[in-house]
Amino acid sequence: MSYQNTGAWLVFMVALLTYGLTVEPTVSFWDAGEYIATSAKLQVGHPPGAPLFQIIGAFAALFAFGDPERIALTVNFVSVLSSATTILLTYQIIHRLIRRIIGHSETLAEELKLVTASVIGALALCFSDSFWFNAVETEVYAMASLMMALLLYLGIRWTDELKDEKADRWVLLISFVVGLVFGIQFMGFLAIPSIGLLYYFKKYHQITIKNFIVAHVSVIALLFLVFKFSLTYILKLFGAVEIFMVNSIGLPFNSGSIFLGIVLTLAFLYTIKRSNKASNPVWSLLTHSVFFFFLGLSTWLMLPIRANAGTVVNENNPEDARALLAYYNREQYPAPESPFYGSYYSDYFAAAGPDQDGKPKYEKNHKLGRYEIVNNYKGAIQGPNPNHIGLLPRMWSPSSAENYMKFYGRLDFSIRPEYLGNSELRKAVNEFKTRSAQGEIETAQYLDFLKNFSDYIEIKPPTIAQNLTYLLDFQFGYMYWRYFMW
Repeated sequence: MSYQNTGAWLVFMVALLTYGLTVEPTVSFWDAGEYIATSAKLQVGHPPGAPLFQIIGAFAALFAFGDPERIALTVNFVSVLSSATTILLTYQIIHRLIRRIIGHSETLAEELKLVTASVIGALALCFSDSFWFNAVETEVYAMASLMMALLLYLGIRWTDELKDEKADRWVLLISFVVGLVFGIQFMGFLAIPSIGLLYYFKKYHQITIKNFIVAHVSVIALLFLVFKFSLTYILKLFGAVEIFMVNSIGLPFNSGSIFLGIVLTLAFLYTIKRSNKASNPVWSLLTHSVFFFFLGLSTWLMLPIRANAGTVVNENNPEDARALLAYYNREQYPAPESPFYGSYYSDYFAAAGPDQDGKPKYEKNHKLGRYEIVNNYKGAIQGPNPNHIGLLPRMWSPSSAENYMKFYGRLDFSIRPEYLGNSELRKAVNEFKTRSAQGEIETAQYLDFLKNFSDYIEIKPPTIAQNLTYLLDFQFGYMYWRYFMW
């Protein structure tokens, strides 16, 4: 066995022993209890789901051999093994990246230095607080970290063998693993830009500003394509075909989804067959990659299958394509319309904007054998005030208004023109502004004033500068970098 492999198995055993001895014997806080229950019985947990994680957890639960008191421990060991494997891959990643820089070791001493550096790096992650915490309980983050490490490792192997005629096999494996990430936790997609940049730096020896920018824009676009659009539009297509074939043609429930699934499978097989005969290797690689991506994505079929089985835990009941799309998009959770353009939190205090249509919600009517819209979605949503819509709505949630104003400045306001003649109102507003400027008004009091006088005053939205300050100071500076360095 080489020194490289010896070091890899050493860090794996250290991690496995460490996590195995400190694993949670039963149930820990937060989502762990839900994940254990939904894994052991293959049930449907909270959106957006983790079907592959639950399938693996169900397999692990078999080793409890029917003892319900040991199910939690056996499922917790999924995180133990995932995290130990992540440490092994981290070692291999460090080893290969250093070797790229220094080249092959000429002497035993150089090889031992390389192995030692890789061991130190891997064990630093092994004993880090957040990683260790996730490694000993049933949470998706341990396996998501494994997917990130695996994707990065596969990307390095691919770019190391880029000139090899069989290097494309790594692309197919990467595509398959990316599809699997949908069944665990979406943070695994963060490895996609890294793989793209590994290819860029390997392929382009002369770095220019132009190709550098194009490379970064391309990898981010690829990330958005995979995460934001691929499954979303697939489910929209399945939902539309299902509604059409059931409501318009009168076929049984799920016939549209089955029909489209068969059509897409045959189309893939035909396209792959044609691409194999064609003399275009790029086209062949693309079609095979998409096929393997959907093969990995197929773990999501577990959700509608189990939802239709009527499991005890069946959150949001994603029994068909439309319900599955709402489940994937986490429509039950409040969120801004867009991270780039939308309404600010100040819209809560402003006059209502024009009403907007919501999304129709279809449910099965088993008596009539068709899908029916069960909500009044026409004009169901109060639209935002046009004056409170803008770029980068980082401060968007009305429930956080007090904290926004406490740390990033209070909303300014003025009396509406039609009430300027009201001397009593002018006096009250001027006195309030004076007291606020002198520090006599608490933020909660300021917020109450805006609510109580919202009919008489015009509230100005937060500026782009305030939103950028919040983005850089809190979202990046406090939330992102704090967790990144943890």
